[in-house]
Amino acid sequence: MASTRARRALHSSPNRPSPSENFTLDNAPSLLQQGPPDAQPDRMAKPAPLAILPLTNILRSLMTTAVSSSPLLLPPSLAVMSILANTTNPLLNPDRNPLLRFFLKHTFYAQFCAGENPAEVRHTIASLKQIGFSGVILGYAKEVVLPASSSSSASQPTTTVTENTTAEVHPWGTGTLETVRLASPGDFVALKFTGAGQHAFYTLTHRLPPSETLAAYIDEICALAAQRGVRLLFDAEQHAVQPGIDNWTMTYMRKYNTTPGGKAVVYGTYQAYLKSCATTLSAHLAAARAEGFTLGVKLVRGAYMGSDPREIFHGSKGETDAAYDGIVEALVRREWRAPLVAGGAADGFPEVNLVVASHNADSVRKARAVLKEVGERTETAFAQLQGMADEVSCELVAGGGEGKRGGAGAYKYLVWGSTGECMKYLLRRAQENKDAVQRTRSGREAMRGELVRRVKALFGFM
Repeated sequence: MASTRARRALHSSPNRPSPSENFTLDNAPSLLQQGPPDAQPDRMAKPAPLAILPLTNILRSLMTTAVSSSPLLLPPSLAVMSILANTTNPLLNPDRNPLLRFFLKHTFYAQFCAGENPAEVRHTIASLKQIGFSGVILGYAKEVVLPASSSSSASQPTTTVTENTTAEVHPWGTGTLETVRLASPGDFVALKFTGAGQHAFYTLTHRLPPSETLAAYIDEICALAAQRGVRLLFDAEQHAVQPGIDNWTMTYMRKYNTTPGGKAVVYGTYQAYLKSCATTLSAHLAAARAEGFTLGVKLVRGAYMGSDPREIFHGSKGETDAAYDGIVEALVRREWRAPLVAGGAADGFPEVNLVVASHNADSVRKARAVLKEVGERTETAFAQLQGMADEVSCELVAGGGEGKRGGAGAYKYLVWGSTGECMKYLLRRAQENKDAVQRTRSGREAMRGELVRRVKALFGFM
């Protein structure tokens, strides 16, 4: 009996509910009590947020962050990932080499991805919801290789429209539709428009409307999402295509974000590290107010500093942080306040649905504090990438038991697809986050601390 208790302390912790318990955000505190069984209720310690994670997740996180936080290990690891993501050699293709596939699927793939087929995806989503997450942001991993620089985007695509439709648009459209079907009501699905291929990239760069076939797929995706109660996040991308993405996003918001109750189906992604972010968002808010639709906003800091012109960004991290936090507060309060600026025609504040997508613990805590103060004037959700910033995500889950005020839902962003298909996604995420070494180290320290806590509990020191 004692050995059984010890194993439970290490693998699931006294704070983690068993699968048989009815875990909800409302009863999270009672289910997450910690301390020895004979402890008095009024002396129960505050639960450790990371206690909800399985031991395998803790160990995988320690392994991956050991690589991503190391200046020595990260560069060669990125080089190897680049080879695996772009190789034509079958021995280096995870989908054709079973030994390589086995290693990757049980390490990096398992840390960041949802599964290779619908059954695996549903199991992963159910596991996240069981430990307290409100839902997921699900994306289709397959990506198309696009021009490396924005200058090459000005040239005509090298394939005909028919060839592009067959090779790129159809796979993107059918894969995204399947992703919407895999998501449950209340979940999100992420769309990356350049995943539809060269012609999509060309039309976005030149701020043209989508091709007839692509437009038909986008409409079908939006209609299916609205029918299923799933929300769509249109991803931000490089500066060369972002104005075109903004145009498409506003077109579909006007069409699908008009249902009674202010519920958004379509969300645009706004990058706070851009000097133009507040101006663009202010213009979109004014348009939503004037035209009577709900503005869906996913706010991120941004991930293209390595490829976009330096002059379009704020001058420092502090300026970006201030812009991010200021925009979140203005949206949560539904007030025209800095850095947002009301246009001359703006009258009042529009309906807004907000996703606070951030790995920054300070920003998340500030947003929760404002929510707790004013209530949910703006429908708000918080999101982090699967396998990253778990200390932030789990704190949100633990805080969900504090009641509705300040307890907005916590979501994890993850992708699905074969191991080989996900390699480009994993490489892109690794490249986007290679400069966030300090944040990665903080996450590693949090995971190490949780493992130490469980080992102490195993030997009765807690």
